[in-house]
Parts: sequence; C-alpha cells; structure tokens
Amino acid sequence: MILPALFFYLFAGVCVASAVMVIVSRNPVHSVLYLILAFVNASGLFVLMGAEFLAMILIVVYVGAVAVLFLFVIMMLDVDFLELREGFIQYLPVGVVIGGIFLFELLLTVGAWVINPGISKTITAPIPTNVSNTEALGLVLYTKYVHYFQLSGMVLLVAMIGAIVLTLRHKASVKRQDINVQNARTPEMAMAMRKVAPGQGLQDSDAAEWVK
Repeated sequence: MILPALFFYLFAGVCVASAVMVIVSRNPVHSVLYLILAFVNASGLFVLMGAEFLAMILIVVYVGAVAVLFLFVIMMLDVDFLELREGFIQYLPVGVVIGGIFLFELLLTVGAWVINPGISKTITAPIPTNVSNTEALGLVLYTKYVHYFQLSGMVLLVAMIGAIVLTLRHKASVKRQDINVQNARTPEMAMAMRKVAPGQGLQDSDAAEWVK
C-alpha cells in the first residue's frame, strides 16, 4: 500500500509543478516541454487508477500529436512573443476580472457538487469484470454506440477536408498535374513532324511551339 501511495504523490507533485511551469516559463518552447511532462505524469495517475485506456489516449493523442504539433508550430513560425506582450498591462484589469469570475464559478461548483447516490443505477448494462476496461469500453463503443462513433468520425473527416480546402492556394507560377489532360493527350499533341532543310536546322519561329 505504501508503494502506490509514493507513486501517486510523485506523479501528482510533478504534474502540478509542470502545470505551474507551463504558465510561468517565459520561453514558449519550454512551456510546451513542461506541458508534455504534465501529460506523462497525468497518464501515470490514470494507470494507478486502473484506467490504462485513458493513460494511453493521453500519451498517444496529446503528447504524440497535440503537444508535438504545438512545439513544431512554435519553432517553425518563430513568433515574436515580446511584441505580443506589449499590451499586457493594458488588458490586465480585464483579465483579472474574467479570471476572478472563473475562479468564483469553479469554487461554487466544487463546493456545491454532490455525487448522486443513485448514479450507479443509471447504467443500463452491467460492466463485465473478466475483461480489462479497455476491452469493456470497446465492447460498448462498437456495439451500442457504434452509430455515434461513426458519426463523429464523419464529422472529423468533413472538418479535415474543409480545413484543407480553405487553406489550399493555387499559384499560377507553379505547374500542377492535370490527370484529364494527360489521359486525353494524343500522339499529335505530343509530337510534330518538321521537314528541316539540310544544314539549316530549326528556325527561331518554331521555338515557341517546341517549348509549348
């Protein structure tokens, strides 16, 4: 019992310290690295709770995709954060007011939150005890909620296609491949017969056509 408690305090302490460093760090790259450390320790807490599916999702999705994407975007765009902080003092009173409202709402929610004693009775199907929680979640997700799962996948697919279409820019100076033109190409379009007099070669008037 002592060993799990030690791991809990270790993961929890490092997670809270990393979360604080995300906000305190002046370098945005360091903030992203501390964010990754916070995610890793949070996944360790999920493992201690027996929720290994949430732990793997936290590592694969957030650490493996979101946090790394943030890191590459920050490093590639080379954003001037000193310029962004120029109006910090000007908007500080508004930020303090909004932050105070959020803090009041959080305290009100935590203070008035009570677990419903009959929440366990709302489960429509019993949870199997002979399988892991990952397998049990898969059994529910791909049977009872399979239509919602497919619908969410379609929504994400449409969002991805929309993002690509909105950000795609065609440049006139860049040659692009046109499959229809390539398939409709005939031998007459690909080559031309020219009768060249001996010792004269091609004339300058034919240069444009040959380049085309």
